[in-house]
Amino acid sequence: MKTILTVLIPFAVALLISANSYAEESSGTGSQIYIKIGEAKTKKSLLALPPIQFVGTPAASPQFQSVGAEIYRVIYNDLSISTYFQFIAPTSYLEDPSKTSIRPAPADPGGFKFESWKQIGTEFLVRANFTIAGDTLTLETYTYHVKDASVVLGKKYKGSLSSLRRIAHTFCNDLLEALTGQTGMFLSKIAVSSDRGGGGFREIYVMDWDGSNGEKITNHKSVTLSPSWSWDGTKVAYTAFVQRTKTKTRNADMFMYELPTGKRWLVSYRQGLNSGANFAPDNKSIFLTLSQSGTPDIYKMAYDGTLGVRITNGPKGAMNVEPAVSPDGKRMAFSSDRSGQPMIYTMNIDGENIKRITFAGKYNATPSWSPDGKRLTFAGWSDDHFDVFTMNADGTDMVRITSAKKPNGKWAQNEDPVFSPDGRLLMYTSNRSGSHQIYISNLDGSDERRITADSANYFKPKWSHNIE
Repeated sequence: MKTILTVLIPFAVALLISANSYAEESSGTGSQIYIKIGEAKTKKSLLALPPIQFVGTPAASPQFQSVGAEIYRVIYNDLSISTYFQFIAPTSYLEDPSKTSIRPAPADPGGFKFESWKQIGTEFLVRANFTIAGDTLTLETYTYHVKDASVVLGKKYKGSLSSLRRIAHTFCNDLLEALTGQTGMFLSKIAVSSDRGGGGFREIYVMDWDGSNGEKITNHKSVTLSPSWSWDGTKVAYTAFVQRTKTKTRNADMFMYELPTGKRWLVSYRQGLNSGANFAPDNKSIFLTLSQSGTPDIYKMAYDGTLGVRITNGPKGAMNVEPAVSPDGKRMAFSSDRSGQPMIYTMNIDGENIKRITFAGKYNATPSWSPDGKRLTFAGWSDDHFDVFTMNADGTDMVRITSAKKPNGKWAQNEDPVFSPDGRLLMYTSNRSGSHQIYISNLDGSDERRITADSANYFKPKWSHNIE
């Protein structure tokens, strides 16, 4: 599913070097950190992002306006969700960007003047243009630190028109890395169960982080649930209620789908539940819930379905479900009703040292780790609805993230939370609009935005671990 881009290094190096990767090098000031992540929470940097210029021949590329608008939209959306920037309104510009080149004067006689941008308080200025040659798109970008009139990042990206969004996402990743020292998550993917295909079925879809480029990867014409990403981003495991040939009954069986090859195989079809897969960081095994022994318990299993060790064992009659492996592979969070009501527990990866870490509410479920392993997020039931919470891995410092109502005044259900792969955002579902849609917010619940915008329903979205 990856599209190879050619990335070129322009400007300060005085020559162009092609590279078969997403981003090899950047011109500019090296390892300088322009934005300190902690400080960015209280002060956003003023960014000017003029429209992307087309420098080709309009008659030869009649689609240039829509292409330019889409590049701009993706870049604006990515940089906006990063929360690092406050965009300067175009009405404040002192010069018309369409009448100057993307390089500064006096080196470029037709270039822009840094002083025009300093006067309106601009900290960072992004100038870019693009050309279209047949099916090939070339995007040339320069990001300037206006105060010292220096180049933060200068790159040229080249790929097919079909890779437009990937090119724009790649630029935004590169820009965040140049400014903060940490790459963005804009090339990450979402896997989710949805009924958007109609027919009363739920299938698994894979899409960009912002809800675009949705692709259906299952066609069971049944109910498919609980997708999960492998740590290398190449596989998705999920549960599907498929009809068995001999008995004509449906069972919750576990499947694996390999995205680069399109290969699919049945991992576990033991009678009863085969659900809630979560990949181990070793990229060799999964943890899942099986009910073959009666009540649901958590097991370790190889990709080919070979059953490994049983991780939980009761206590008698208790359900142990929704395993979530920590990023370091040493611990696991899960939900269990062994205390009488479903609560969140943690344990060592071998099932030892079980600790209950939630005690409030009537029903706590779907735990998920932050990428650094320091916090967990989960859905908690109180006052007849679910809300999203975060807490430290030991259960302390619990914070409610969501609190929303439907148009009729009733509380909305906010469920299935997961952290973004860079740990800076939360994603979850909510039925506040009438159907279950996907939302994203900051870790404190601020700057919430809706990612899907239709009348379909989305369930248990999972964010890929890989961010580039």
